[in-house]
Amino acid sequence: MNPQAPVRAADDAWLTAVYYRFHAWSGGRPFWAGLFTLIGGVPIAYFPYADLRLGNVTIAMATTAGSGSLIIGVLLITLGLALWFQQGIRVFAGVASILLALVSLPVSNLGGFFLGFLFALIGGALALAWVPGKPDGAEPAKAEQFTEGPLGVPGPRDTETAYATDTTAHADGGRNSAG
Repeated sequence: MNPQAPVRAADDAWLTAVYYRFHAWSGGRPFWAGLFTLIGGVPIAYFPYADLRLGNVTIAMATTAGSGSLIIGVLLITLGLALWFQQGIRVFAGVASILLALVSLPVSNLGGFFLGFLFALIGGALALAWVPGKPDGAEPAKAEQFTEGPLGVPGPRDTETAYATDTTAHADGGRNSAG
């Protein structure tokens, strides 16, 4: 690219807009957890069905548990995509991806030759560690305000709940007669 070439703002604006939209989209969800989990599912599902050709010799890495490997890989890919689009299931998806990564060790060629295992394990840990951020300008929740008593000690409340009557357990200071 020539540094002296003229750059039009219209040509550069769409790339900047795409970058900022992607950054805003990925900032409100466990993006990296989903990406690691998704990448972890690919080698787990792929290696049991792959063939390696060295000249005229074909080496098949197929195992007897090929269907188990495919199921684990597809589930990890699905969990990775679900982390991107359904942030509410992050705890379930994190625990499930860690368990699937551990199950992939004996089932699918040592978890995709440890590559898929490590990616899925890191993705599950990131999903469990992620928490949604607070929006800008949000104030922390304040405790209920009591009337001040002597020496700044909070005074007693009138009733425990707003609906306390003589027939509820909250009546008479929380004491209840049993007969």
